[in-house]
Amino acid sequence: MAGTAGHDPIFKASIDEAFKLLGSRRDGLSGDEAAARLKRNGPNLPVTSIRRTLAAKALRRLADPLVAILLIAAFISGVTGDWQSFVVIVVIVLMSIVLDLVQEQKAEKAVDALKRSVAVTATVRRDGAWLAIPVQDVVKGDVVHLASGDLVPADGLVLVAQQLLVNEAVLTGETYAVEKREAAASDHDRVLYSGTSVVGGEADLLVSATGPATRFGAIAASLQEREPPTAFETGLHSLGMLILRLTGFLVLFVLLTQLWRHGLSVESFLFAVALAVGLTPELLPMVVTVTLARGAERMSKKKVVVKRLSAIHDLGSMDILCTDKTGTLTEARIALVDRIDADGQSSQRVEELLRRNSALIGGMRSALDDAILANGGLGDENWAKGCDLPFDFDRRRASVMTLRDGKAELVTKGAPEAILACCTHVERNGAIVPLDEAGRSRIAAMFEQKGSEGFRLLAVAYRPIDPTISRLAEADEHDLVFAGCGVFLDPPKASAKDAIVSLRKAGIALKIISGDAAPVVAHLVQSLDIPAKGMLTGEEIEAMTDAALASRVVDTDLFVRVSPDQKRRIVLALRRRGHTTGFLGDGINDAPAIHAADVGLSVEGGTDVAREAADIILLATDLQVIADGVAEGRRTFANIMKYVRMGTSSNFGNMLSTALASLVLPFLPLAPLQILLNNLLYDLSEIGIPFDRADEEELATPKKWDMGQALHFTLVMGPLSSLFDLTTFAVLIFVFKASAPVFQTAWFVESILTQILVIFVIRTAKPFWKSRAHPILTATSLGALAVSLGIALSGIGAFFGFVSLPLPLLGAIVLISAGYLTLAEIIKRFAFAVSSGRRLHHPAFLRH
Repeated sequence: MAGTAGHDPIFKASIDEAFKLLGSRRDGLSGDEAAARLKRNGPNLPVTSIRRTLAAKALRRLADPLVAILLIAAFISGVTGDWQSFVVIVVIVLMSIVLDLVQEQKAEKAVDALKRSVAVTATVRRDGAWLAIPVQDVVKGDVVHLASGDLVPADGLVLVAQQLLVNEAVLTGETYAVEKREAAASDHDRVLYSGTSVVGGEADLLVSATGPATRFGAIAASLQEREPPTAFETGLHSLGMLILRLTGFLVLFVLLTQLWRHGLSVESFLFAVALAVGLTPELLPMVVTVTLARGAERMSKKKVVVKRLSAIHDLGSMDILCTDKTGTLTEARIALVDRIDADGQSSQRVEELLRRNSALIGGMRSALDDAILANGGLGDENWAKGCDLPFDFDRRRASVMTLRDGKAELVTKGAPEAILACCTHVERNGAIVPLDEAGRSRIAAMFEQKGSEGFRLLAVAYRPIDPTISRLAEADEHDLVFAGCGVFLDPPKASAKDAIVSLRKAGIALKIISGDAAPVVAHLVQSLDIPAKGMLTGEEIEAMTDAALASRVVDTDLFVRVSPDQKRRIVLALRRRGHTTGFLGDGINDAPAIHAADVGLSVEGGTDVAREAADIILLATDLQVIADGVAEGRRTFANIMKYVRMGTSSNFGNMLSTALASLVLPFLPLAPLQILLNNLLYDLSEIGIPFDRADEEELATPKKWDMGQALHFTLVMGPLSSLFDLTTFAVLIFVFKASAPVFQTAWFVESILTQILVIFVIRTAKPFWKSRAHPILTATSLGALAVSLGIALSGIGAFFGFVSLPLPLLGAIVLISAGYLTLAEIIKRFAFAVSSGRRLHHPAFLRH
């Protein structure tokens, strides 16, 4: 690894010199000094995202191409003396920006509050006392305590280490843990790096660099520049390109028509600009942000905290959930219910060996250790600890040298088959005898039998060892004497069965990926009536290529005795097969798979490594919480798609009508100012969409962003709107002989009336009276309609070029609007069917 300027000299210094260089002490910094350093150097984040000020956000919006076009149009209007247009365009721009800014600020505050509630913490020494603080508040000179399962929060020197094993894959790509110690000859072996994780042992760390100054910070900054867009961001881009093509087509059509009929004029230019603005969903960013933020708030009430907003879309589109069994399918209340020897008989000797190992082993204590020690510590035997070799997921065992009366004994516990493979002898009735193949078979059959009964086994073995050995290695775990097993029970979770049914109804397949033995997993599946097919073991997966694994994963629901890297490979294989995959885990060994999944999930009580890798944190370890979160994710996405459908179909229909009318009318069907007003009022009518309800049918299956569906819906409902607009034109010209002001006023009224009322029709695939809109959406829509009609039909309308309309003409508009809404209710079923079935062909220029 290349050096990082600024703190490499500290890595070469002695511990005392390092404290002096960093201006720190062994009992840590004072609170005031830490606060000053945090203010001076900034938060401890790999890539510091500077939150823009309100002024900066406003300036960024003013630089938006569509806003720039509007401002150019306003400038031209002012120069040519059209002050009404100038005022209205400026007001529209300001209202749109203010509304967007206010909603974005509220959304940011809500999301920040949720993120803080699940922030990863670090244990630091401040004012001589240990306390937990958010990782982002760690500063140079802090003394940090690390234990197994913790993320290393910053670069620094190891002060004290006990059997410290660190995974540095994030920096080196090497999956094997490396040992770190304070008195190492190599700089690398006495230094910890930000972003790595502790997988065994514990240590104290003197922080020498934080945030972007760390090695991980430099890598994160370069990766962020090349980070591929998420599926959600790709969908938004597709929508933007769709609207751009529709806009370009119509504007070019209008400009050529106006040039042919009247020559190019300022009014023609403003008309084309107004059409472009009318087709653009200016409030889409606000609607997306607010909808996602509101979805995140609602999900938090259901014990689901969203760290990445776009993960809401991924959760809603998830069709496969991979999970371990402990805590999600079981109660995670592991109890030691028996301890048996090689013959299956209860044995006090086995319990003594298990207790000795669990009490003296270094590293993170597991739930099995807690169960073993629940009834006391070492008992009457006064054993002392020598060196140890903590558990890791490749060996699947943990060994400790125990000392008493000048003698040493190595005690090793772990997965039954991993322990049995290291044994050459077995203890029977107090005697040690060679372990032959028949004996191995009998012990293996006992493992199988207990597993099939739903019990989890932890084997233990021992042998004498040289007490002068200062360090244990894997090579020392040989010629062991098999003593027996601890028998544990983790009962199935009562709520799991109903939660699995809920997930299956939602179109989500469940795959169990466990480190436990096959009989244990099979018994649990049977107990919960989980319809599972196929099983692969870690040994089988190890022998498979990625392509071979991809061919098996879809039809396999149970994966047993798998390693962390194999979990990651399973997730990637599912994604390669086109599935949107979620992974739920809480341990160090789950982090690679959580990171690899489309949507990574962890739990509040999970390790720092797992929670940091996750996009979504569950405040309760329960599959039902995920089922509720999936429904909320789909509801959120459904509301975004409502805005897309409404905006593209209604705007396209009206702008198409306007463009066609400009071909034959001797005047513009709507003045540029009136088009802008129509667009503003229609946008305001839709700001209640983030609060709307969603039909059960929209929550029933996984949903993915598909612009083809939006385009198909638009190409059905848009022309329907244009058909009634053209009917209105014909009635105005041939029946009422309308003048230009009367025509423009009447069509504005008909247009805004149908646009807003059709919201209640096309927001649902059901008959509109069977699916009621949320009161907030009803209020914003009808309120915007009232304001629109009030402007057009009162004296205020004169400012926009409107005139009063005779009652017969208003009656005709009401009849035409009622006819449109009735037919829209009938045709929408075809539009929804076409958009979901993709049975409609559309022009090539809209596809590419």
